Amino acid sequence: MKQYMLTVMCCACLLAGVACTSDDPMTDKQEQTEPGQDGPAQDVPDEEVPDRTKVDAFPGAYGAGRYTRGGAGGRVLVVNSLADDGSEGTLRWAVSQKGARTVVFRVSGIIELQRELKIQEGDLTIAGQTAPGDGICVKNHSVVINADNVIVRFMRFRMGADALTGSEADGSDAFWGRGYSDIIIDHCSMSWSTDECASFYNNKNFTMQWCIVTESLTKSLHAKGDHGYGGIWGGSPATFHHNLLAHHSNRTPRLDGSRSSGKPDEEKVDLRNNVIYNWGGEGAYGGQGGSYNFVNNYYKPGPYLKSTNGNACSRIFTAYADDGGNSSKNELGTYGSFYVSGNYFDGSVLDNKNRLESIAEVNADNTKGIVAKNDFITTDKLLAAAEFSITDDAADYTQSAADAYESVLRYAGASLKRDAVDERVVKNVRDGDYTASGSNGSGYGFIDDPSDVGGWPVYTGEAPADSDGDGMPDDWEKERGLDPSKDDSAGYALSDSYTNLEVYMNSLVESLMGLND
Repeated sequence: MKQYMLTVMCCACLLAGVACTSDDPMTDKQEQTEPGQDGPAQDVPDEEVPDRTKVDAFPGAYGAGRYTRGGAGGRVLVVNSLADDGSEGTLRWAVSQKGARTVVFRVSGIIELQRELKIQEGDLTIAGQTAPGDGICVKNHSVVINADNVIVRFMRFRMGADALTGSEADGSDAFWGRGYSDIIIDHCSMSWSTDECASFYNNKNFTMQWCIVTESLTKSLHAKGDHGYGGIWGGSPATFHHNLLAHHSNRTPRLDGSRSSGKPDEEKVDLRNNVIYNWGGEGAYGGQGGSYNFVNNYYKPGPYLKSTNGNACSRIFTAYADDGGNSSKNELGTYGSFYVSGNYFDGSVLDNKNRLESIAEVNADNTKGIVAKNDFITTDKLLAAAEFSITDDAADYTQSAADAYESVLRYAGASLKRDAVDERVVKNVRDGDYTASGSNGSGYGFIDDPSDVGGWPVYTGEAPADSDGDGMPDDWEKERGLDPSKDDSAGYALSDSYTNLEVYMNSLVESLMGLND
């Protein structure tokens, strides 16, 4: 009997506890707000969550970084301020938060950084395409990726030299990152750096695609003097495709090789369908260790090479042997191996007969466009007989050089709404000319200060209503049967592969992915 009574009492207490719990809204974890989250927490989706390890970062993501997850399924962080004080609602605040998150924008304009912006917390997507109107531009200081699993799309990084002091200018790239993994940079615009505009190397599983990299500052604040460079590239593996590099005095690009890792067998870099215009110096060079594909790139020598004695007008790459400099981890003498095919030189700007003949030779036989620095080795020792198998999807996005030229000029950069800078540079490429010479003496399209070409445009726009703050406009949600009063950004109601928020973000730019025609 005592045992029976004890059982009855326990059951009663248990039922009472359940009743009390259901009446207390503060104990319902689905309704709690996580630290750093603006507004109600996401509702737990009923849909089955897919295995994201083999889902493309977004439709049109290719190459070594294609499976980057970013912040998929995580919190939605809203940037609604152009300030850089780290307060909630700023870009600096959003990138500093922990955990999977997607950054969306409800403001358009220029974010004037007060200091370098370091992305040190991974599992992040920065969706610049969600900014209203003219979009977002970041200026004054570098933005650097120091984290794994990062997606950055449709952003502008136009640094300039106005806010740099002392030796800061010597290492200030507009946008850069090295030493991390699973990163994809898509449809971004980088310009006006005092060092390189876009440097990404010694990363694993990296892609930079459909970006415009232009007008590094030549005679600016760098201690070495002339230093208007495109970028240092590399990775293990890394893919650089459908990018435009224009108006740089050198490094278009420099390949880091295995100097940072000391592992030449792991350095595997694929460069295809890029457009390079109006370069100086040696153009592309380096590659001290590693395996490289140069496939179907489009080279257009510009006014600088037309007007100088530079001999790089028909050069694909100048290969270096490692001399131990820059704290290289390589063995002395390490050099790379290069496969070249389908690359094309457009000589329409040039008028020198010898140079045009040289271009014709390289177009007929790309191997003549590979040069060994100081003839340290015969060229045949640098060449690979077959294309390196770096990723398994190269055939899916490879175009002819001529088709890539048209696609890049039409779609590359932060092109949801191209700003005046990108529009002007693309016109320069098409017309074979340049906008201005530098105010400190640089010439032929190599500028020294952003003011030489008019400075930063004005960016404006008004965000659509988003009642629940989940990154998806109310009207868009209603049209697709979602609830605009509930955060259902992490649900899979609209796709088996992408969250509802990703479907929205991808829909904004699906016509700009370049290979849909």
